[in-house]
Amino acid sequence: MQTSETSPTFDARDLNLKIDREELKALYAVRPSRVMGAYIFEWIVIVATIALADHYFHWWTYIPAVILIGSRMHALAIVMHDAAHFRFLRNRKLSDLITDVLACFPLLINVDGYRRNHTQHHQHLNTRDDPDWTAKADRPAFARPQTRWQFLGRLALYLIGYQGIADARWMARRIGKDKKTGSQKRQMQLFYMLLFVALSVLGLWKQYLLFWIVPFFTSFMMFQYIRSFAEHFGDLEYGKLLKSTRTVKPFLIERVLIAPYNISYHLEHHLYPAVPFYNLPALHHLLMADPGFSEQAHMTRGYFYGLLKEL
Repeated sequence: MQTSETSPTFDARDLNLKIDREELKALYAVRPSRVMGAYIFEWIVIVATIALADHYFHWWTYIPAVILIGSRMHALAIVMHDAAHFRFLRNRKLSDLITDVLACFPLLINVDGYRRNHTQHHQHLNTRDDPDWTAKADRPAFARPQTRWQFLGRLALYLIGYQGIADARWMARRIGKDKKTGSQKRQMQLFYMLLFVALSVLGLWKQYLLFWIVPFFTSFMMFQYIRSFAEHFGDLEYGKLLKSTRTVKPFLIERVLIAPYNISYHLEHHLYPAVPFYNLPALHHLLMADPGFSEQAHMTRGYFYGLLKEL
């Protein structure tokens, strides 16, 4: 496991970057409509895709549907990430409830549990005190070194569902250790009970299996893995602040499938986690004006073209 023995705080103030503080402050502004609009848009795409693929059911409509739906599940998780950083509504209970119903519960998690883990990840990035890092670093999927063919072979295992099921079991063990409040448990139970009733009354169990469960264990898990690997694994220098995670400049199709909502600006996010997703491109532009950042930051062109070169 390649981690630092100590647990330094990943803090942009340690870099003494020469940037306009007023411009930076403006980037912290939260626009809840952007988050809500993203949730609504992703669910429209998911429902429309399911309806069309089910109506014109054939292998050549089903396979693209599975890939697209998995990518939109991934997009919901990215939007949820902003809510986990309290970048949604001022009313935090309402913010968490909406996020749970529209993103987390359908993906079998809850935002509060994710937040507790993710906060530690930010505070102790890539160290033994980082729960996300330590949970992944000992897994073969994140091993270093590994060849390009090993990485690509892993993706093939995701596409047939094998690796996705293994990941789900691994995540279930991690989630099982998370202590939920009584209110959170009741909310989750109510959600799944209503889902069960709705699927039974409307006779949609077949569609749920084909267009939610299958994408969940295949394309969704695969996109999660690619992004997660790119963020904190591969050829990185963990002892250096600007080289211990990478920003990826994705190609168009990668932006749609792997890096929606500017999640590829991951180094910028770790430096300034309070900046919401819709302001990350502006943050990147602001930071790039400082040679102290632009000449040292780890930048990779493409999740396949660039990342495969850094294995």
